[in-house]
Order: sequence, then C-alpha cells, then structure tokens
Amino acid sequence: MKLLRRHFLRLAAATAAFPISSSHLAWATEFPARPVRFVVGFPAGGGNDIIARLIGQWLSERLSQPFVIENRPGAGTNIATEAVVRARPDGYSLLLIGAPNSISATLYKNLSFDFLQDITPVASIAREPYVMVLNPSVKASTVPEFIALAKANPGKLNMASAGIGSGTQVSGELFKIMAGVNLVHVPYRGASPAITDLLGGQVQVFFSTMPACIQHIRAGSLRAVAVTTTHRSDALPDIPTVGEFLTGYEASGWYGIGAPRNTPAEIVEKLNKEVNVGLADPKLIAHLGEQGATAFANSPADFGRFIADETVKWGNVIRAANLHAD
Repeated sequence: MKLLRRHFLRLAAATAAFPISSSHLAWATEFPARPVRFVVGFPAGGGNDIIARLIGQWLSERLSQPFVIENRPGAGTNIATEAVVRARPDGYSLLLIGAPNSISATLYKNLSFDFLQDITPVASIAREPYVMVLNPSVKASTVPEFIALAKANPGKLNMASAGIGSGTQVSGELFKIMAGVNLVHVPYRGASPAITDLLGGQVQVFFSTMPACIQHIRAGSLRAVAVTTTHRSDALPDIPTVGEFLTGYEASGWYGIGAPRNTPAEIVEKLNKEVNVGLADPKLIAHLGEQGATAFANSPADFGRFIADETVKWGNVIRAANLHAD
C-alpha cells in the first residue's frame, strides 16, 4: 500500500512538474471545445448526483461548454470508475470520486483497474459528516451512554448501513473497533430503507449521511448523538463529534473530480482553478450547505495526498473488520 501511495502522489505532483510548452498551453486554452462527460457512480437524485450537478453547472457556465452528467451506478462505484479509466485522457471524461472509491480499492479483490494508479486527482469539492443517529427507544442520549449500553448487551444491538462497504458501514466499523463494542451489522440497499427500519426500531443505530437523516432529527423522530467529522457541523451545531469521546475518531464523506491517468497537466490545472473559484462563491457554498456539506478546496497534489491517506485508512479498517464485497 505504501508503494501505491507513493505512486499516486507522484501522479498528483506531476501536474506541478510537467513542462509547459506552447502547444500544451494552446491545448489548455482551447479546452473544452466540446461537451465534457462527467460520470457519476450513483443513481440520479441522490447526494452524489446533486453534488456533481452543482459543480457541473458551475463549470458549464465558467467554461461555456456543457458538463453532461452520466449516471453509471453499481458495484461500489467501480462501473463508473472503469468507464473513465478506459476513456481517452483528454479531459473530456471526468469522474465524480469520493470515499466509496477509497473503500472499494481494498474491499474488491479482482478489479480490472487500480484506483490509485489509474485515476488522476483533479479537484476536491466538498466534505460532509456522517451522523450517528439512534431510534428514540434506545436508552442512550450520548456516545458514552451508548457505548456502555452496547458493552452491557454485546451482539444485541443492530447497526444499519446503506450497504456492504458503504461509508455508512465503515464509519460504524471504525466506531466498533475504537469503542470496543459488538454491534450486529445489518446492510440495506441504500440509506432510505435503512432509515425506514431505524424509525421502525428493527435496527438501533445508523451512521447516516446528513441529507438522509436531518429532517428526522429536526422532527424528533430520530436522536442524533454525534457527528463523525473532527469539527461540529454547522447544520447541527449543538451535536458533539464522536472524537470528543473517542480520541482520534474521524470519518467523513467527501467529493471530488478525477480524470484518466495521463490527462494533460494543463487541463487538470485549468479545471482545478475553476472549481476552486466556485468553492469561494457564496451561492455555491450555500448550495453545498443545503446538502450538509462544506466546501473543500485543494491543489491536485494536496487532493492526491488526501485520497491516498483515505485509501490507506479505510483499507486498514476493512482488513481489521474482515469485510468482503458480495
């Protein structure tokens, strides 16, 4: 994994080290000269799709060419990733990347591509917390109370997830490891059915995405006990972080843009610059906030380091929890 991480960082750093010739500058100046395909590994209408459409619309307006969203859901984003890996590295095929890509790199054993080697980091977009939510019947109102309850009832509390290897599962698995508790994992096909059963009491805890649970929290039908990021969420400012009770705990959903390996550095830099301008725009920041996300701007190299670290982190959790894809 260390060798892969170093290779990925070299790919990211290449955007700064690549020699710039007049022909390359002309290519970057002309880009994009036609519509750009933006592949998303999730169905239309979900959080990932919404984020992609927000940044795609921004880029369309800034660069005067359509950024066309192409939804290719399935296999933990691997179908979408493979489509972009196999595309020409000319900037006209982009991929919405995120935590599922870092997770899938270890979870799936027989992929036809290597995410860290075959996708070039272009620009980060946003980060968002998961929310540790409980059915109100659970006799715990804080993280320490829940840990004490789980330790007193090993294997008797059910933890929902949006699917095997989802961010909602691995954030819960990290919690189980760090808290030393035995929760029974119950996977669902997405956050919506997981929330339905959490509301019904069939499961007791869910490390939910913010959009899936925020209205239920505000209505009082679910109890939020913590968010999973290192800092409290502006959307739930009174809710503590898990890390306030389990030192070092952190988990977050994140979004960014990737491109096929060997995409010209000038095109990568141009896209990165335009995305970062958007992430400083109050209107786009507000739209991200409506999804429970905060702007997350980086250079390609810094984004590459972040992705490599996330891949190592979740790889360690997946191996410790002995997780396997279906």
